[in-house]
Amino acid sequence: MLDRQLWRFIDWLMILGLFVAAGFGLLVIYSASQAGPTPELYKAQIARLLIGLSLMFVVMLFDYHTIVDRAELLYVVIVGLLIYLVLFGGLRAGTNRWLEFGFGTFQPGELAKIAVVVFLAKYFSGVRKDQLGTSEVVIAGLFAGVPLILIALQPDLGTAATIGVVFAAMALLAGVRTKLLLFGVFVVLLTVPLVWSFALKDYQKERVYSFLDPGRDPRGAGYQSIQSMIAVGAGGFIGQGWLEGTQSQLQFLPTPHTDFIFAVVGEEFGFVGVVTVIILYLVIVLRSIETARRARDRLGIYLVFGVLSMFVFQTLYNLYMVAGLVPIKGFPLPLMSYGGSSLLATLVGFGLILNVRMRRFVN
Repeated sequence: MLDRQLWRFIDWLMILGLFVAAGFGLLVIYSASQAGPTPELYKAQIARLLIGLSLMFVVMLFDYHTIVDRAELLYVVIVGLLIYLVLFGGLRAGTNRWLEFGFGTFQPGELAKIAVVVFLAKYFSGVRKDQLGTSEVVIAGLFAGVPLILIALQPDLGTAATIGVVFAAMALLAGVRTKLLLFGVFVVLLTVPLVWSFALKDYQKERVYSFLDPGRDPRGAGYQSIQSMIAVGAGGFIGQGWLEGTQSQLQFLPTPHTDFIFAVVGEEFGFVGVVTVIILYLVIVLRSIETARRARDRLGIYLVFGVLSMFVFQTLYNLYMVAGLVPIKGFPLPLMSYGGSSLLATLVGFGLILNVRMRRFVN
């Protein structure tokens, strides 16, 4: 449990950054949903934020070594839920990502990212070598690959890609050999044609075509990207004002409260709002890096780096997607986009980072 002496080591600046980013997200969700059929979405997001913050502080209560000791149990439970979804999950919006409860839904794939981080942190911290051998990389890859494949089968390629990035980042930190790294890149490149031919559905291929040429289907696959860039460009320097964005309020911008919430920020708050959000994220990232630098052991470093790689990848992809620099994929903007599962997983992850920083002086 949390010793009273540990309170003075809590990173209140990071907590403030998380709270401000999530609070700003609530303002934008409120604005983005007012013209739509569900103007009270912000109330559900407030409840999820409160639950997420509570879970974050619960994670901080227990020494991260105690949490990591249960890594195998967490991993087995998550894989079991993912298998259940693949075999018995009901379709929702063309996928079976959600578990249905009487009070709502939850995406086990989001929690799977945290489970993989915890499991790999335990595994890599136990490898006492300067460089990983082939066997260590293969074993770690298999454990990361099982939930990755199960999530891809839902299909949820965004979350699956995030797990792949987490594995690659943590393996690099652990000291994967250059030859082995190059071989892995070669294998991935070889699988690209197979994934394109047999794994991607037609609508997913169309997103890639539309990314390369947004004008190819301006009313179909290219519509979101075009409207997003119009919204961001319309914001100018100071924006059109809260609740005044034309693209979002007139419902030209699809899913403005989820994947394209950053476009609403650009439209309503302009360049000033965009820079403010980026600064908030930079504060969170830099405080996380400082935590990794001060961690008392290898396990803490791996935990911080795993969560941070997940957060940075999702954030950058969403920002690039809104700017039309990468193909459109269902990537919510961490902390800001509407959605309970993503928010809860993100806050639990940062609970682990705060946990590591608090206990950097513990013997």
